[in-house]
Amino acid sequence: MCFLLTPLDKVSTPLWLKKKNTLVFVSSAVVMNFKIRAATKEDCKDISRMIMELAVYVKMPDQVKISHEELQRDGFCQNPFFECLVAEIPKEHKSKEGFTVVGYVLYFYTYSTRKGSTVYLEDLYVMPEFRGNGIGTGLLSKVAEVAKKKKQCVQLQLSVFDWNTPSRDFYAAKGAQDLTDTEGWHFICFDGQNLDNLANGAPKD
Repeated sequence: MCFLLTPLDKVSTPLWLKKKNTLVFVSSAVVMNFKIRAATKEDCKDISRMIMELAVYVKMPDQVKISHEELQRDGFCQNPFFECLVAEIPKEHKSKEGFTVVGYVLYFYTYSTRKGSTVYLEDLYVMPEFRGNGIGTGLLSKVAEVAKKKKQCVQLQLSVFDWNTPSRDFYAAKGAQDLTDTEGWHFICFDGQNLDNLANGAPKD
């Protein structure tokens, strides 16, 4: 699920600068300094917090089943299931709750038998009080850059709720195609007992 809950980030002439081994996204329209960096194990509590914030917004908090310990286990092991970037702001601009990690993007690599190597963007989220500063655009652009350089990905895919017009407009303005409209795809999932039943029906070795 990918959510940017306001209209387009107000960013013009974006630029990445390298500062003290950290890539910093800047723009003439950005009103707050921030940096985009690779997440670490220590960020998992913040990431877990923002996952829940996102779930509350879409009225699905009961569907969040993972803890920050599971994020640490699954994302920071020898063969991680996902990669993650976080957006961090200076302490002097911390949130009213005291947070400096104010956005994240979680993604993983998959493969298209039609087009080849693909990056799938699972979550993109920015805390409400920090939207409009180019953070969402910075996170999205950085995933595209990393995917192209690291895995030579030829496409970036994601899914958005049909009612989430601000997010759909955000991605469309950046050139994304809505494959539901053009190709008629449906998003299918097996989980819980249905997944167990499927697995139990597998041919025996």
